[in-house]
Amino acid sequence: MVRALADVVAGGVLVLGTVTLSPLLRRRYNRWGADEAEVAAPMPGDELVPEPQLGYTRAVTIAAPVEAVWPWLAQMGQRRGGLYSYDGLENLFGCGIHSADAILPEHQHVRPGDLIRLGPEGYPSFRVHEVTPPRTLVLVPAGPGTTSQGAGTEAASSVATWQWAMHPVDEGRRTRLVVRQRLAFSPSQRLLWRVVEPIGFVMERRMLRGIARRAERDRICRTDAAPR
Repeated sequence: MVRALADVVAGGVLVLGTVTLSPLLRRRYNRWGADEAEVAAPMPGDELVPEPQLGYTRAVTIAAPVEAVWPWLAQMGQRRGGLYSYDGLENLFGCGIHSADAILPEHQHVRPGDLIRLGPEGYPSFRVHEVTPPRTLVLVPAGPGTTSQGAGTEAASSVATWQWAMHPVDEGRRTRLVVRQRLAFSPSQRLLWRVVEPIGFVMERRMLRGIARRAERDRICRTDAAPR
């Protein structure tokens, strides 16, 4: 209860501030944590939206190897490992998100076509378009009417990607986790996406930090438990 309340207050304040200041902050939050080379570099899935109207590239360095980070990414989603963000804030809108603090073996085998939900049936969701463990994951919208048994109705007015890539650094001891979105939409949706964009940044930054914190904690626990 206390954690959920803290999520609502902290997340809500950040969302309100970021939306209000978004005209001034857009360039900064759309490349949060990423360097110039990462922003310019191609990523798997770019070809799905060749001429995006909105998009970003963000990144975080994680003090754990790629193999220790991948399981947290593989299990993300509602009714899976969660989204590692402000659960309390998301659940105010009925998302039913409960972020795991442990690796869940039953959700580690990600395959093309798998459904990654952001909430219950009827809420936005993604399909796995491409996956190369433990390096890349490319998601595309599945449409709000999608069920786990069927493809549902795709939204014809917008096309988007949610692209994830991990790169080993420091001789494999650390990981650069890079996330990108590319989005094309109809003119009538321009205002909508301008509002959604800063909200998405607040939630996704928390998600990146949540993945990093969990992977780094597990690495420390394994190191402490290793025989000396």
